[in-house]
Amino acid sequence: MSSIKEATNKKNTKASLYQTVWRWHFYAGIIFAPFLIILAITGSIYLFKSQIENVIYQDYYEVNPQGDRITATEQIEEAKRLYPDSVVTKYRPGENDERSSEVSIMTSDNESLTVFIDPYTGKSLGELNNADRIMDRIEEFHGELMAGTLGDRIVELAACWAIVLIVTGLFLWFPRKKKDLSGVLIPRFNKGKKIFRRDLHAVPAFWITAGMLFLIMTGLPWSGFWGNQFQALVTNTGFGYPPSVWIGDAPSSIVQTKDIADVPWAAETLEVPKSEVQGLIPISIDEVVEIANSEGMHPSYTVIFPNDKEGVFTLSAFPPKAQDEATIHIDQYTGAVLADYRYDNYGLIGKIVAWGITLHKGTQFGLINQLISLLICLGIILVAVSGFYLWWKRKPKKDLGAPKAISIKKMKFFLLLMIGLGIVFPLVGLSLIVVLAIDWLIIKRIPRLRKFLNA
Repeated sequence: MSSIKEATNKKNTKASLYQTVWRWHFYAGIIFAPFLIILAITGSIYLFKSQIENVIYQDYYEVNPQGDRITATEQIEEAKRLYPDSVVTKYRPGENDERSSEVSIMTSDNESLTVFIDPYTGKSLGELNNADRIMDRIEEFHGELMAGTLGDRIVELAACWAIVLIVTGLFLWFPRKKKDLSGVLIPRFNKGKKIFRRDLHAVPAFWITAGMLFLIMTGLPWSGFWGNQFQALVTNTGFGYPPSVWIGDAPSSIVQTKDIADVPWAAETLEVPKSEVQGLIPISIDEVVEIANSEGMHPSYTVIFPNDKEGVFTLSAFPPKAQDEATIHIDQYTGAVLADYRYDNYGLIGKIVAWGITLHKGTQFGLINQLISLLICLGIILVAVSGFYLWWKRKPKKDLGAPKAISIKKMKFFLLLMIGLGIVFPLVGLSLIVVLAIDWLIIKRIPRLRKFLNA
């Protein structure tokens, strides 16, 4: 009798665990799948940023090489002639002979514009309001739903809960009694509509799991909460940056490079040194360009101008390949290189994140990288949409169709797993507390709501 009882208890425990995992997978999907669809669609578009912008802004980007290029100073003078009351903030010489130069300015109306200059004739090809750049708006929607800090937190929460979806989904997918690959690695086309709908969700989900997890983990370093904490942990470990970064003593400035320039992830928290003000005349932009060339900067670099008397020229190269990244700070009066931070200076985690970011953006290996990432994004859309379709077809008319709730006492293992995820991803932990509080304070006390949610 005892053996039968033990077998029954074991069977009931497995059934309870399966039911619990299914319920959490169900609700996580219902709530966060729409956001994952948004991320996948905007991500698919942003993968092809360079190709799209080359078409949209072709008249601004393309120039016909003819003789020698004029100096950077002359190019900037043309932008200042067009906008005499503006302040020059950036200069980008262009990564090849057929590419225009860019002069970024701040107008007297506080508009940020980019003036495109033909570096051979010195003539303006036109200007763009930086607030109107289409791909920048796509990136903003992808990263924060165009809702600022709140949007950033929602995107981060959706990404973290996607990991919960992956873990619970793998548990539900795992074959327990299957003797063949049908319904596991390939859909069953001849078992009826119900079975096919299930396989259309579960099988593609398995195939994209690794890629989806990769995109999530390489995107999280950009997030405002988890990403900032992770960045602080990585960049502030030990005694700071490698000694080779600093030419002389490390700076006492508390300003971080990300506060003044768009730089690679590993350089964002690099402290900005100060120029020594000695009544000197600042060096010209032509001298800065010469320094950039002599230091071997990737040709896609941008020069960010100093914004005060103690500021520095910052050279930022954020190119397609991680190993070409570089961030350099230059004294605006002497031209001395105060800090030189390259990929080779990064720690192991910094290098991994740098590669992760360029792979995430689809630039590290060119078109093949873009196509693989696109397939993953399309797979995410398929899995999310098929999941909704599966639920809609199964859903009873009078309730939500959620799997039945199981007592907390019967899901200790799963709770431990969720607590672990909550510790690693704090927003998941916080949302878990909110969900449990709502369940205990509201759902459990309203019979009709409890019945509708099968709680």
